[in-house]
Amino acid sequence: MLFRPYRPYYIFGRKLPFTPGLIPANQERLAKRVADTIMGSLLTPSELQNLARRLLKIERMEAAILWLLQMTLEQVKVDTNQRTAKIVANILRDLLGESLPKLLKVWTQRENFLEAQLNQIFDQVLLEFQLTEMQANQLSDWLLKVVLPPDVLRQTLIDFLTDQNISIIDEGFREKSSGTYWVVANLFGLRNTLTRLRTFCLDERELTNQRLAELITALGVRERIQEWLQNLSMQNLPVSTVRQLRNTMGDSVRLYLQERGVDLIQGLSLSIDWEHIADLIIERLQVSSMMNTSLELVSQELALVLERYLERDLEKIVAQAIPILNIDQVIIDRVKGTSPQELEVAVNVIVQSELQAIVNLGGVLGVMVGLFQTFLLVVQK
Repeated sequence: MLFRPYRPYYIFGRKLPFTPGLIPANQERLAKRVADTIMGSLLTPSELQNLARRLLKIERMEAAILWLLQMTLEQVKVDTNQRTAKIVANILRDLLGESLPKLLKVWTQRENFLEAQLNQIFDQVLLEFQLTEMQANQLSDWLLKVVLPPDVLRQTLIDFLTDQNISIIDEGFREKSSGTYWVVANLFGLRNTLTRLRTFCLDERELTNQRLAELITALGVRERIQEWLQNLSMQNLPVSTVRQLRNTMGDSVRLYLQERGVDLIQGLSLSIDWEHIADLIIERLQVSSMMNTSLELVSQELALVLERYLERDLEKIVAQAIPILNIDQVIIDRVKGTSPQELEVAVNVIVQSELQAIVNLGGVLGVMVGLFQTFLLVVQK
């Protein structure tokens, strides 16, 4: 009668009593009572917190985070639409093209901006920098072939020997010379010589270049420049001069960044192919052994951070999660959705031994009561 019959029976339109059985007839109310009992006595907020603590042990969180990171890395490897590369490219573009210029505007207002870094570069790089013999040789060759070739020297000499400059040189030589040089200066002068030199440079271009090249070789200009470059070092300068150069370099760099740093960074950002840079970064990360070994360390650190957060706010999180999970309604729906046959089977499986013991006890008590009544009847007769 607890479970059967499973459905109601009707005679002449009226339902027979005790159909269906007690539990099927009150299954909805039973579901509500079961949910109230479980949520009120078993799955209390404190028990849910204890359950969450057992589930969210640091070893489990670490393993879960590591699994997520590995899955993310695998997803990046099979990303055929380059979505990850586009996201990374946008992040890099925003970082260098938008965020860094704004930060630079704030940083350059500080008096000590880059002071330690520039001083370190000056002391460790520029102060100790000195050209090697090969570098000095290459630089001297470049100067004589590109910067100061014979044709450039010829044109410079022509530009310098203007009528005004020739007059100034001639007058200065006449006024400041003495002795034999005074006689030569006042009798012959330099005007005609310098004028003829300028005319020769103008009219005889190839010959002038050849003579200048021969003069450079004869005077050993290349060797002198090479020796001068090799001996060029800030360590040979006075200490006060070196300090002044360091201060001047720092002020110049800071002033340049204040005035043109933002435009420089924005222009640099526009000139960079960020998609290509992002592809290179992702490809490097995919084959990097350090990336795989770093995932474990990252998962450990994230698990520690999450553990500290849960220790502080676990009670609040559980209180917010209970209404979201709606466990009581899940229990009600599950019990209501179970057929009476399944309920009967489930209850019988759970209490089969106990019910059999009750049946056996009832049989024993019945026999004893029957014997006792028989004994009373015999005694009365």
